[in-house]
Amino acid sequence: MGGPAPDVRVDQEAQPGLSFLIVDTAVPISRYPEMVRFAGDAVKACGIKGYIFGHAGDGNLHLTIAGNFEDPDFIKRVDQANEAIVLHALSLGGTATGEHGVGIGKARFMAREHGEGVDVMKMIKTLLDPNEILNPGKIFT
Repeated sequence: MGGPAPDVRVDQEAQPGLSFLIVDTAVPISRYPEMVRFAGDAVKACGIKGYIFGHAGDGNLHLTIAGNFEDPDFIKRVDQANEAIVLHALSLGGTATGEHGVGIGKARFMAREHGEGVDVMKMIKTLLDPNEILNPGKIFT
């Protein structure tokens, strides 16, 4: 597995035994329909259940995945879908995350999305947080 996929994970009392993961990306508005189709196809190809919604007016796509996050095989399939969706968003000129932030699950995509800009981000983080007390060990590990 390439690392943790979750952006946001919410346990739901209304669905015993299931948890939910929200994956978000954003693409140029003109590419939004293509992104929606791709995300739907990606979850189907990985054999998982996902519900697509978002903010079409700004190109932000949210995909809520439902399942048993204690099952290693399920986690593997979620990670595969997440990676495919994020890489597709990047290929369309979009971003790995629209609203939910980079977090641990999207850190692995930052170099691909921002290239050498990640080095500048690391330098700024070091200047502003030389003791690494702000969100330690998350993005620039």
